[in-house]
Amino acid sequence: MPEINWSPPEPRSGLLGEWDKFVGPGATSTEEWVQLIGGLALLAMLGVVIGLNGGSLNWTALQTIIAALLSFDIVGGIITNATSAAKRWYHREGRTGLKAHLPFVALHGVHLLLIATFFRGMDWIYFVVAYAYLMAAAALILLIPLYLQRPVAFALYAGGLLLSFYVITPTAGLEWFIPFLYFKLLISHLLKEAPYQP
Repeated sequence: MPEINWSPPEPRSGLLGEWDKFVGPGATSTEEWVQLIGGLALLAMLGVVIGLNGGSLNWTALQTIIAALLSFDIVGGIITNATSAAKRWYHREGRTGLKAHLPFVALHGVHLLLIATFFRGMDWIYFVVAYAYLMAAAALILLIPLYLQRPVAFALYAGGLLLSFYVITPTAGLEWFIPFLYFKLLISHLLKEAPYQP
């Protein structure tokens, strides 16, 4: 049976320590490879999908760069936040509740703002609805008892999918954006799960 250890090691010094604070100190080499290979594979798949639609999108160079950066951040975040090292680091003692996790979620409003501004012609309704749902869902997940957080997060994520497809409608070429963003934050990051270590 794998060991569950909630005490993360101290981050290393220097640049490696900054990396540790980002992905969680004590990540195994296999976790690091899963992040790298999984992230690159998903990015390649997104690149193919966007490339196949590229002729009809007519994106500017700036839009292409923004889409690439958002893809990199969100795809990497989905995988990284799900590792045992990240769970142990981001849910360590003293890092619980709204104060610890809501600012991280709130920061991703910048992602929604970029989409609303550069891909949807200043669509403020899109921004407000998508951001309000994200923040309300995150707050609810963090406020309820731990044993209910997983099923409620899954229900809220499903609601977010319905919202993104039928209420605010997907963004051309970025149909994956809201589903991936909500998955990164509501499922991968917020859920406290046992950090199994080999």
